[in-house]
Amino acid sequence: MPSTKCSQCGQSADDKADVCSQCGAKLSASPAAPLTAGLATKRSPKSLIGITLTVLIFAIGLVTFLWQQQQNGSVAEIPPAPLPKLQETKVKAETGDRQAEGILGEIYAEGKQVRQDYAEAAKWYRKAADQGLAKAQYNLGVLYDVGQGVPKDESEAAKWYRKAGDQGDANAQYTLAGMYSLGRGVAADTKEALSWYQKAAEQGDVLAQYNLAERYERGKTVPQDPVEAYKWHSLAAQEGLKDAAVARDNLGRNMTSEQHAESRKRVEQFKAKYSRPKQP
Repeated sequence: MPSTKCSQCGQSADDKADVCSQCGAKLSASPAAPLTAGLATKRSPKSLIGITLTVLIFAIGLVTFLWQQQQNGSVAEIPPAPLPKLQETKVKAETGDRQAEGILGEIYAEGKQVRQDYAEAAKWYRKAADQGLAKAQYNLGVLYDVGQGVPKDESEAAKWYRKAGDQGDANAQYTLAGMYSLGRGVAADTKEALSWYQKAAEQGDVLAQYNLAERYERGKTVPQDPVEAYKWHSLAAQEGLKDAAVARDNLGRNMTSEQHAESRKRVEQFKAKYSRPKQP
């Protein structure tokens, strides 16, 4: 069977796989293929940040969201977000409005209404991040992660991801989990990685759900539990992750009817506890 290697951890994977079962990174056709890292806000693909960079360990931020949408075939259905009024945003940002500071950082990072300037983006992200804006903290972490506008510093990136993750930013939680898993910017810690994957998965991050499923299926860091693995694979598959659907079906062939029933029960319990109403 044709195979490829994950550019991040070196794990061999089926050519048809979308994500690495070892580290959770999104697999690309070529290990050197560039990705475009995006902002933490789930908006139109037209509003993606214009940062071109080499493959990261994780499909950070909106790249993850965009890929998830592509799995569902719904990218074209996302309406373009209106551009913020530049001068009005600047005035608010100069007065210390953290939302405006964060938006101004996005404007400079995107280069849509001004000349693209990552250093200026980092400046405004930092102002907003220092005031506790989670999205700005995440975006500042991305810039440190890839060395755009600031010196590349994975430890500093991890610091800002943690700040955002502590406030519930799922993108930051998933990225930080991967950093702990591979010891990138932080000391490797499988239990800490598991904790952050769990937090992101509970917010509906499909890659985190898939990663948790793989851990429960293999008994990696957690006791082996096919019922729990099936639950997480099912949740990710329902959001369109093809690898999760394949893994779920393969796992299900060796499960009893009682195990299937228990897994379905857990899926419904999860949805009742964590699912949010979809926006119209």
